[in-house]
Formats: sequence, structure tokens, C-alpha cells
Amino acid sequence: MENMTAKRTEMTTGIQVHDMTKVAIFTALMCILAPMSVPIGPIPISLANLVMFLSLYVVGRKNSSISVLIYLLLGLVGLPVFSGYTGGPAKLLGPTGGYLMGYILIPLIGGLAVEKQPANYLLQLIAITFSEALCYALGTAWFVYLMKCTLAYAMSVCVFPFIGLDLCKIVAAMLVGTQIRRRLVRANLC
Repeated sequence: MENMTAKRTEMTTGIQVHDMTKVAIFTALMCILAPMSVPIGPIPISLANLVMFLSLYVVGRKNSSISVLIYLLLGLVGLPVFSGYTGGPAKLLGPTGGYLMGYILIPLIGGLAVEKQPANYLLQLIAITFSEALCYALGTAWFVYLMKCTLAYAMSVCVFPFIGLDLCKIVAAMLVGTQIRRRLVRANLC
């Protein structure tokens, strides 16, 4: 009976119950860890991107993308899931909104390399770093537009302070994520 319910759910939604569970877990992780940010200027240090990097390995590109979209929608409707326990349309349309919207690029681009080249860690590192760089570019362009500041100023407060830490997050996610993925595959959960 339980198997029939799972099959019926999969047929009506196109997504399996265990995939829904993985999406829910990573959405919850983002909602819990992203608000616990360290304000160091106009852009805070957040763990949201670490969760996204990790999700590429654990739940895959599709489920990671869904998780990011749900996270953004939860913030859009006003739940305090963004840095500093904030939420709402004003946050997405504010100075940091471009970075938040740029989160969508991480699973789409970085996840593609993880999915298509599972043994090529150098390519994965390059792709995930590139997706984060695009997130920086989108966010910085939006920041410059809204704050009416120079690109040099925006880079100095919105990009340069984060590069080293974000590279460390990417490497940590790769190391931990590949181990979790191996264990999930071995346990027949992927």
C-alpha cells in the first residue's frame, strides 16, 4: 500500500518522495543557516552558498535548483530566511537582491559539471567557481545600479572580501559532498 502511494505521488508530481525529502532538507538547511550571517559591510558573510555547493553533490542539479527556488520564494513571501533574519520583496529588490537571484546560477551551472563529469574534480571546481563568479557579477551589477556607486567601490565591499572564503566553501563542499554522495549511493538512497 505504501509503495502504491509513493508511485501515485510520483505520477502526479513527476518527482519521487525521496527527492521531495532531499529538496525539503536542503531548503530547510538554507533557511536555517543563511540568516545566521556575519555583517561585514553592505553584503554579509552567509552560509547559504555553502549549502548550495554541498547540495550539488548530495541531491543533484535538479533538486538543488528546486531547493534554491523554494528558498527564494519563502524569502519573497516574507519569511525571515535571508541574511540577518530578513525576508520580503524589499530584500530581493534591495542592494543584495542581485546576489540572492544569482543563487539560481549555482545549481544550474555548477551542478551541470558535477552531474556530467562526476570524476573530473578540476572541471567541477572550475564550473562551481564560475557559477559563483556569475553570481558575483549579477549581484555587483545590481548593487552598482541601486547604490549609484562605482564598480571599484562595489568590488571592494561586495566581492574581494568574499573570494577566499567562498573558494574554501567550494572545496569543503566538494570534499564532504563527494563522501556523502558515495555513502548514499552505497546505501541505495540515490
